[in-house]
Amino acid sequence: MSLKPYFSKLEFECGTDEAGRGCLAGPVTAAAVILPKKFYNVTLNDSKQLSELKRNLLKPIIEQQALTFSFAHISPDEIDSINILNASILAMHKSIDQLKIVPEFIIVDGNKFKPFKNIPSQTIIKGDSKYTSIAAASILAKTYRDAYMNEIDKEFPMYNWKKNKGYPTKEHREAIRKYGITKYHRKSFRLLPEQYSLDL
Repeated sequence: MSLKPYFSKLEFECGTDEAGRGCLAGPVTAAAVILPKKFYNVTLNDSKQLSELKRNLLKPIIEQQALTFSFAHISPDEIDSINILNASILAMHKSIDQLKIVPEFIIVDGNKFKPFKNIPSQTIIKGDSKYTSIAAASILAKTYRDAYMNEIDKEFPMYNWKKNKGYPTKEHREAIRKYGITKYHRKSFRLLPEQYSLDL
């Protein structure tokens, strides 16, 4: 199924998506992208459907051809403070706010969003596999977040974030059990399956 270029008829439609919502460590990261209406790339798809190699190849193509793009990280402390849903929406708002062109319309992956600056918006379930700009935003959010996790992996290599990117893999949970938590872990999340409260 090929991706649709635009949802609205407006010239400057922005797609936005986030990455890292289900992780135990690291930020939640969102990106926002306005693409030209004629943008087309045969490989482009929802970032979850693509290999890391393909995402990394698409990233510079999207950035070179986009009319404007941006991304934003929300820290684990802020996630713990306002909850992951609000943090995801805040990351999207911040990335939209940093665009060099003010969007006339916003399309959002998923079914939860809060109005942004009176700009009309539409949530689209599985939008990252339906619309070009959301798919592009999903790739930027994922690649920028992965790069961040690769950096902090150097600080705490025992959690193997360069491989698991902070997701709740068996290996990541074993490392939490063995070494405890770091400043990058989300304390409001259930870090261990049997956890009821963490002694912090």
